[in-house]
Amino acid sequence: MSEYIEHDRNSISVGIVEKKFFTFADSPNEMVLESGARLGPITLAYETCGSLNADKSNVVLIPHALSGDSHVAGYYQPEDKNPGWWDNMVGPGKGIDTDKYFVVCSNIIGSCMGSTGPNTLNPKTALPHALEFPVVTIGDMVQAQKALMDHLGIEKILSVVGGSIGGMQVLEWCVRYPDTVVSAIPMATTTRHSALAIAFNEVARQAIMADPKWNNGNYYSGPKPDLGLAVARMIGHITYLSDKSMRLKFGRRLQDKNDFSFNFDADFQVESYLRYQGRKFVDRFDANSFLYITKAADYYDLEKQHGNGSSVEAFSRTKAAFLVVSFTSDWLYPTYQSRDMVKAMKKNGLDVSFCEIEADWGHDAFLISNPRLTAMIRGFLERVSQTIEKTAP
Repeated sequence: MSEYIEHDRNSISVGIVEKKFFTFADSPNEMVLESGARLGPITLAYETCGSLNADKSNVVLIPHALSGDSHVAGYYQPEDKNPGWWDNMVGPGKGIDTDKYFVVCSNIIGSCMGSTGPNTLNPKTALPHALEFPVVTIGDMVQAQKALMDHLGIEKILSVVGGSIGGMQVLEWCVRYPDTVVSAIPMATTTRHSALAIAFNEVARQAIMADPKWNNGNYYSGPKPDLGLAVARMIGHITYLSDKSMRLKFGRRLQDKNDFSFNFDADFQVESYLRYQGRKFVDRFDANSFLYITKAADYYDLEKQHGNGSSVEAFSRTKAAFLVVSFTSDWLYPTYQSRDMVKAMKKNGLDVSFCEIEADWGHDAFLISNPRLTAMIRGFLERVSQTIEKTAP
């Protein structure tokens, strides 16, 4: 780790970080997926920040959301303009203080950011997996992360913290590995997708698959389905915002013009913004990975998979302390879904704190710098750490 880098007047970065790789599940010991398929070898890209203490009791694991990656904070090179995706929360003196905690963030399987996914080479064919890559689940992602933690010699995780699909992984960690997870902070998430969330994901997937260049997933040696992926991102981006945020940011203002063009150009600022987001996304993400990750999110059902249809029974498996966070303007995973999981946790006598944060910026609010969220996460982690210290032999 290098010396700290100050990237603005009020924030200190963790500095230079390194993208690392862990490979496991070589033949004949492939990982068995929830579908029954076997996958291996598997490579996970991951990043660490801070220092692991002597008894390895200060670990914070941060799973990422759909289009995220292992680069959670800091910079890869001193000249980099943009830090990791949660740099406002992770770093010295921040909500997740890397002077106190050892932070681990790994890229999920099925993604395209360094971990094994449909865009990586199939060792049996020396060609990209494409649609021969097996469908993976949130549970499979967490199982792979557990292999990484075992590799790092980490038996206890102080806290698992994540939002959206990252929040699903948080919940899965708690019920799948209850003796490993001490506490958890699921944010802007749900125990299972609503019909509305599944519908938006399906429309986005169809946009990709309707692009002739998708070619049934076999596009790696030729033109890519950039148009379909851009439209999919535009659809998704709408669900991440809110009516109020779009009203404040765009309204009905025109883009670089004084009147309508009376054609199909981007007349409105919001149209131009969505097109820009779509174009930018295709430069860094893989269309097949988008299909696989959204399908994994749609399949996730904590109650069905771990509780015989009951969220109370599902959460009876966990021992973690929870801080559950929702946001008032999140209409993708609205607050009632967080309240439902909190009720199920409380019925199991779990240590649960819940907060609905007033925020205008929709589902993405958990990624935006928010003093209240920062203070809550900092306080929760300090309380859990102090509890461990008091109960240590």
